[in-house]
Amino acid sequence: MKTISFILLATLIFIGFSCKKEDSLPNKPIVTISELGYNNSGEAFTGSDLHVEGDIEAEGVISSVSIEIHPEFSGSWEFDTSYAKFVGLKNSNFHEHIEIPATADTGDYHFHLKVVDNEGQSTEWEGELHIGINVDSELPQILINQVPVSNQSFATGDTITISGRVTDNVSLGGLYIGLVRNGLNLTDAEVGATNTITMLHIHAFTNPLQYDFSAQIIVGAASDNNNPPKDLTTGGWWQSADYYLLVKVKDASGNWAFSQHYPIVLL
Repeated sequence: MKTISFILLATLIFIGFSCKKEDSLPNKPIVTISELGYNNSGEAFTGSDLHVEGDIEAEGVISSVSIEIHPEFSGSWEFDTSYAKFVGLKNSNFHEHIEIPATADTGDYHFHLKVVDNEGQSTEWEGELHIGINVDSELPQILINQVPVSNQSFATGDTITISGRVTDNVSLGGLYIGLVRNGLNLTDAEVGATNTITMLHIHAFTNPLQYDFSAQIIVGAASDNNNPPKDLTTGGWWQSADYYLLVKVKDASGNWAFSQHYPIVLL
């Protein structure tokens, strides 16, 4: 009788411990995708890039984030990669551009974004993607209304401003305005949020044919206007050197247009 009671007690303790352990687990990761393809159309084009944006919430801390894209039937192109920069975060905005080679087969694809937390819990977001042929070869247009005088000098605390309009014959797909240090020796195509000071960076347009922009940044600011903002307090972003402003815009088919360089001097 004592043996049975002991076994029963041990069983209850084990069940209670298991339940307590299970109850103490954080919630599984939550993945919300707000945009797969331009304007969340689920459409992308060969020789262009696929825009993916959303939010990740992970109470148990992100252990891995990965994307897999594969054709519904047979095809020449598949994509499978992980993003180490999200590891260790709890909440993050996910904003990536995936290059689709010009040689990729057109047709229907499956898209998977998987998030795993430190407890081993995973959440997978799935979507349908169609890859078509880029038939639009007309470049977007850039019109500048306001820009600093050539080689104008700016000191810490001064505001740099540029404004204008971008248009496209079919649909705008993205706009980036960067403050670029000459010594980086970047091509216009290489200029982006990772290597320059972001004055404006958007991919959603209320009017897909036209967007009037105005971008400002204060010299010496602690962060820029990227989404999410980039820390400018370390890494030598602000230097006494020659810089230039560059406006680059693409349409939904991936055609890029670039402004001229507008040189300024930071004191």
